[in-house]
Amino acid sequence: MMNHRFNEAFEMLMGHEGGYVNHPNDPGGATCYGITERVARKNGYTGDMRHLPLETARNIARRLWWDRYLCDDLPSSIALQIFDIAFNGGHPVRWLQLAIGVNADGIMGPLTLQAAHQADPRQVILRLNAYRLTYYTALKNWPHFGRGWANRVAGNLLRGAQ
Repeated sequence: MMNHRFNEAFEMLMGHEGGYVNHPNDPGGATCYGITERVARKNGYTGDMRHLPLETARNIARRLWWDRYLCDDLPSSIALQIFDIAFNGGHPVRWLQLAIGVNADGIMGPLTLQAAHQADPRQVILRLNAYRLTYYTALKNWPHFGRGWANRVAGNLLRGAQ
């Protein structure tokens, strides 16, 4: 079951990310499936970024962003949001803690997990994406990537409303 949750989240993520890009205004440089070359190399991939296997991207995403943020231990709808925030950039744990009303220490511990299970997931999703939009609009790359980021947040809000 947990693998199913990750696979669903990864498919959602790939709906936002797509394949190979190397945009001159993106500080991440060469990227495939949202995995930057720096992250791919750090995780053992030595090939051309244009040919990064999807399975390699999946394994990296699982280890660095799903497992690291304990998404298997969060309510499913909240886990999808935390995974996407962690993958795309931001402060997923601190924002979750602010959204659920616990001390925002940035540590995904038992109190945060318990409070996440007791919170109204729709309210949490609304708050997470509000923090996210505020964060995005303050980034210097907003003029170049803001439309895509706003569409990503809109997609996440629609998904959260299901």
